[in-house]
Amino acid sequence: MLSALIWIPVIGGIIIGFLPNQLAEKSRSLALVIGSIILAFTLAIGLQFDPNQSGLFLSESFSWLDQLGLTYYLGVDGLALPLIFINSFLTLIAIYTSSTKLARPRFYYALLLFLSAGTAGAFLAQNVLLFFLFYEVELIPLYFLIAIWGGTNRGYAATKFLLYTAISGALVLASFLGIVWLTGASSFDYDVLRSQVLPLSSQIILLLILLAGFAIKIPFFPFHTWLPDAHVEASTPISVLLAGVLLKLGTYGLLRFGIGLFPDAWNLLAPYLAIWAAVSALFGALAAIAQKDMKRVVAYSSIAHMAYILLAAAAATPLSLTAAVAQMISHGLISALLFLLVGVVGKKTGTRDVDTLRGLLNPERGLPIIGSLLILGVMASAGIPGMAGFISEFIVFRGSFSVFPIATLLCLVGTGLTAVYFLLMINRVFFGRLPLAFSNLPAVPWSDHVPAIVLAILIVTLGLQPNWLVRWSETQTASLSNFDTETLAEVRPASRSLLQPGQSIKESQWWRSL
Repeated sequence: MLSALIWIPVIGGIIIGFLPNQLAEKSRSLALVIGSIILAFTLAIGLQFDPNQSGLFLSESFSWLDQLGLTYYLGVDGLALPLIFINSFLTLIAIYTSSTKLARPRFYYALLLFLSAGTAGAFLAQNVLLFFLFYEVELIPLYFLIAIWGGTNRGYAATKFLLYTAISGALVLASFLGIVWLTGASSFDYDVLRSQVLPLSSQIILLLILLAGFAIKIPFFPFHTWLPDAHVEASTPISVLLAGVLLKLGTYGLLRFGIGLFPDAWNLLAPYLAIWAAVSALFGALAAIAQKDMKRVVAYSSIAHMAYILLAAAAATPLSLTAAVAQMISHGLISALLFLLVGVVGKKTGTRDVDTLRGLLNPERGLPIIGSLLILGVMASAGIPGMAGFISEFIVFRGSFSVFPIATLLCLVGTGLTAVYFLLMINRVFFGRLPLAFSNLPAVPWSDHVPAIVLAILIVTLGLQPNWLVRWSETQTASLSNFDTETLAEVRPASRSLLQPGQSIKESQWWRSL
């Protein structure tokens, strides 16, 4: 069943790619069928899942290249399952919202399915070398999806994306090779590597390399510059997948491999990671205020909101790690909704310039339903109660404040700035007098409203029923956490070595320096 999430889209993509010319227009319909099957398999896996179970509840494994320590080892637990679902769901959304008048449609839909397969493989991989292979494979279809069907500067944006993320993959691989080489492990299996013992100095070096690799992918400041360019040039469905799913590979890697493989080094570096999160959150928010392109506003908001996940991971309390997963899911849904709606505005008006657009909420000649849904998405992103964004951010800050109060308060300022830059955008674009140039906008068919409405319903439902958002990962994230600010000296050998005899963690010099 786990392999089906990888190989059904691969086989489906191959079939679509080799369709006869006279059936090329059927490629979208076939892709929708395949995407629906993938989502059905994901839901079937979810129905079998016991949230109270820690560890893998489904797994597949067989030997592949034993001499390299590479096994085909797949597994799913409470950390991976929500991300597998959002990958399947947003892939179907991306297929549905793709233009029916695409050039080279067979190649396009084949690449979308290959992208889904690579991303699912990375989330399912329980062998770190297998994770790296899927982590790199998904770059190829995404590069072509931007380079061929993107905007005016698509070649530049796609190349920049490829170079940055290739460096990210190289750093991640270097860290994985380092842990196997230094421990002498005979396998790259994740559970084998977790049982290995490394000196603190080696852990720090390998963790820093891993952090740099995943920071590029997420991205955090100052590794962020490829993301706004990629979003602006990518088509709307690709922006949905990029923000909703692919950025989560980096944050998933931080939780799974950063905390899982290097726990002592993680606790030592945690104060600096919290500061990094605050800086990245504030930078993303302030940069979003200065943007004139609606897509760039949403892109920089992603940089800010992904930083909250780093804050939660740095705190590494059971609540904050659960919040990190919840923030991944809520951000995926909210950013997908925002990019979908901004894409509709750009398509119908011919521009995304906030200084040009005005009055689009006009009920007779504007885009009132699109505007209303966008306002809902903005409210969710700003953390208005009753929506998924509120509950995920609330428990991020609740779980992190007791560990890193200053960094948490700075991130709270970033949340406040979310309302500033989004309200500036909404006020300029949707309120005021509708210009004559936009007085006869083509109507948006109801079929184009459906994906946004479904996303909006999910966002509100998860906000009103937050247990549906957090229950899947609570047990699994609790097993990753062993960080208590009061008893850290007794729990973590690395932290104990930084304390004087009889000194508590909050009396230590490194804690005071924060």
